[in-house]
Amino acid sequence: MKKKALAFAVLIVATMVLISISLSVKTVRATSGSDYDVEHVEHKITILYNGYVSINDTIQITGQASEGFLMGFPYEYGPYVIQCVAYNSSDTFPVSLNVPLEDHIGFYGIRVDFNETPQVFTIGLVLSNKLLTALNATRFTLNFPAYPSFPEQVAINSSVLVKGAKYVNGTMGNFTYGEESLPAFTSMPANVTFDVPSGQIQLFDIKVFNSKITIGQSGGISGSDAYYITNNAPMQMSYAEVSLPPSAFNPSAIDQFGRTMPGSAWVNKTTSLYNVSFTEPVASNISVWFYVTYSLPSNYSVQINPTDIDFKFPLFQGVDYYIDSASVTFVLPEGASLSNFNNTLAGSFYTITKNVFQESVVISGENVSYLSVLPSENVLHFTYQYSPLWSSFLPTLSIWALAIVGCAILAFWMRPQAAAPVAVPTTGVGLHMDDVRSFVNLYEEKRKATLELESLETLMHKGKIPRRRYKVRKKTLEIRLSTLSRSLADLTQRMRGAGGKYVDSMRQLEIADAEADEVEAGIKSIDARHSRGEISFETHRRLLADYKSRKEKIERTINGILLRLREEIS
Repeated sequence: MKKKALAFAVLIVATMVLISISLSVKTVRATSGSDYDVEHVEHKITILYNGYVSINDTIQITGQASEGFLMGFPYEYGPYVIQCVAYNSSDTFPVSLNVPLEDHIGFYGIRVDFNETPQVFTIGLVLSNKLLTALNATRFTLNFPAYPSFPEQVAINSSVLVKGAKYVNGTMGNFTYGEESLPAFTSMPANVTFDVPSGQIQLFDIKVFNSKITIGQSGGISGSDAYYITNNAPMQMSYAEVSLPPSAFNPSAIDQFGRTMPGSAWVNKTTSLYNVSFTEPVASNISVWFYVTYSLPSNYSVQINPTDIDFKFPLFQGVDYYIDSASVTFVLPEGASLSNFNNTLAGSFYTITKNVFQESVVISGENVSYLSVLPSENVLHFTYQYSPLWSSFLPTLSIWALAIVGCAILAFWMRPQAAAPVAVPTTGVGLHMDDVRSFVNLYEEKRKATLELESLETLMHKGKIPRRRYKVRKKTLEIRLSTLSRSLADLTQRMRGAGGKYVDSMRQLEIADAEADEVEAGIKSIDARHSRGEISFETHRRLLADYKSRKEKIERTINGILLRLREEIS
């Protein structure tokens, strides 16, 4: 009898536990705001040109997600998430990242909030290019989430889209796969190995992109784009394809030393895709600057009345790569003033700078990709006021200035002449073109050695080079830099002694070098402060972007000086 009573008690307790668990699950389910059903999902994975991974989940639902829509994927991919945007054809929606996926662990959750729930929308993600491994120049292996995870069973079609790719092997058996009834809370990491034509994908980071669009007084528009990239592939990189604004023409490219890149050419004029062929191949883990200049048609500007001009610019549309830090500067014609501005670049901020006669608008942003300019029809738009009389203002001012100078010279020559002093012969220091050529070559060699030393420091901090090899290579570079500095000091003195424009060039180089040293010291200082926790991540990123912008301006100044000197000896 006691055994029967005990068994009955155990049965009652077990029943109560099961009921409690069932009620608990129902409660969690209710708090998720699951007053909607997921009808169908299109899960598409694509690889951007510089190796970053784009995931787009187009979701069709019925009902209202009154407390937010939940989706996720295995947590191991969370550290690689760089950007996430929820959108449809006309709007974007607020997104919260790394949230719980109901009561399940091991998931990186995403919640989308709506004022009015759309029936079809897309959640777009950009993940780091560290998920893509280059086996050689044409074969790659991609690690990715095979499916997104949902709190309910869904029907899903999935595909890995890589232009011109040939499937080799992988966990899913093909580029296209799917499930008619994907179970709730599915967690399925996957990988695929594939071949692509050479150059279709290149593993590199665009650390900095700075663009300058100058609007001329007569309506002509010129552009100049500066790129600072790092080669992440295990092999050398001999070129890069970049997107120019639509209808750009007469493009040309120069390297960080001001040398023309003669092999650069259009890939596709219709899509404004331009191939920049490097003067020297870029080795693995090495960073370089390069610059692309071009012209734009005047139809970006539209005269809406005698003094107001409307300007529309498709910012970053058609860009098939990811950019760490970007800025775009619009320089208005002299005498123009900004009257209206509409910034459409997500997550960016803008500033307006003014000098005596000219205004500029600078747009700066981090984590820039195709997701930054959604919805796709949006373009940057501003209006400025400009009087045609300004086009004659400076010539008139110049004529008056010349007239005043001419009168002053005439008055000087007509003054009473004093007795001429006895001339004392002077001896100038001779300067040969070989001296100028040696100075330019040595200065460029010094810049190259400095860049190599900076890259060596970066490799050391990342643990990608043995300490012994680092010390030996660093010592070699420091000795080389010391030798180059001594040789340059002697040539600098000779060029100063030649007087004239050479004195001014040497002075400008000294100022630029001093500013470059100041920028490097500033970067090291904010890095140290950030590592000690004295400044926040956002403050560190903002200051670093400012320093990088200054560094790019210094580099362009130096390139201009060296280019003028090189023209002397050509």
